[in-house]
Amino acid sequence: MVTLYLLHPQQSTPLQHWQFEDASVIRIGRAPDNDVVLSDPLVSRHHLQLQRQDAAASSSHWQLTNQGTNGTFVDGVLVSQGAIADGALIQLAKGGPILKFQVESTSKVSREKTCSHSGNSPQNLFCIHCGQPLSVQQTIHQYQVLRILGQGGMGTTYLAWNPERKHLGSNSSSSLTSKDKPQLLVLKEMNAEIAKVAKAQELFEREANALKHLNHSGIPKYYDFFVEDGKKYLAMELIHGQNLEQIIYKHGPVTSAKAIAWMLQTCEILDYIHSQEPPLIHRDIKPANLMLRSLDRRIVVLDFGAVKTTGTAFVTRIGAEGYCAPEQERGHPLIQSDLYAIGPTLIFLLTGEAPYKFYRPSSKGYQFQLDSIPTVTPELQAVITQVTETKPSDRYATAKELAAALRACQ
Repeated sequence: MVTLYLLHPQQSTPLQHWQFEDASVIRIGRAPDNDVVLSDPLVSRHHLQLQRQDAAASSSHWQLTNQGTNGTFVDGVLVSQGAIADGALIQLAKGGPILKFQVESTSKVSREKTCSHSGNSPQNLFCIHCGQPLSVQQTIHQYQVLRILGQGGMGTTYLAWNPERKHLGSNSSSSLTSKDKPQLLVLKEMNAEIAKVAKAQELFEREANALKHLNHSGIPKYYDFFVEDGKKYLAMELIHGQNLEQIIYKHGPVTSAKAIAWMLQTCEILDYIHSQEPPLIHRDIKPANLMLRSLDRRIVVLDFGAVKTTGTAFVTRIGAEGYCAPEQERGHPLIQSDLYAIGPTLIFLLTGEAPYKFYRPSSKGYQFQLDSIPTVTPELQAVITQVTETKPSDRYATAKELAAALRACQ
């Protein structure tokens, strides 16, 4: 089966598509007798022809022949005749419309349509025979919702499946490539009632915009942002793993070596975030937002819903109890506010207890008192004390400085 997608000229999103299950020749042009009619002045009346190269209907071998006055470009190269690969981008004339060519064997399509899904475990999300989802709760935009991952005041987070062979690429919401397979992803939905709150809208859109422009292995990839039926949606990479809060609650406190190693990875990600222009502040660093990815056992920073750029007015107080720096409590977070959260995170990882239990009066006001924690060495205690000083100027200035101090504790 051949599918042709007409792409948006700027965003490369599909505007329209045509499917041909048994065709051996597909004619494309401006004249109404074509199989695909494109009413663009740059397109010739009979601009090009696609022809299957052997008799089998399941064949994936096709040839393109240009017939247009203004030429035909395949993946940016001018061609008169030649084989065309699955996923190729066909442009009819320079500056003309772009079609994405996708070919799929008839046998596979038939198998997917007729599969009974028998013999699957109740725990399976996908059929072991045809590879398709066993249960789709609803379809939002192009995404098939498989189950709910979580619900809160802002809305609902879904586990979703992208059935279209649409490239959910590295921080590009819309480009299409040839060989990307359907994939699982996270779909965040902002409910309609919350969407009426201007501040909530701002935070949701800010998260999407931040992720769109970040490109780091320790940050979930941005895929898509759209509005449907009055609700806003953000599609992003699904990270397989457990967050550090889950790990500690399940297995108990970890060694100082492991805790430091995790925080060094976190510092590396924070350094990247803080090095943006203008710098970004995460504002919600805590164990629940630090995921240990199963694939490579590396830390991934989650939930950019509170992200802010430096140098802008701050009013809203955002942050978790025990992890929030004093200036952030007052609505004026700094880069050092993210670093502050590393201190209480270390305390939680080493004790399994809420950090505020160790926050007590001292000669310098309130500080974390760590003498009772046997796994905290004097060197590590000094680092935690400095990174959680009341005044930001008394803390480490950058994530790199904090990382260097933590390495000295290993």
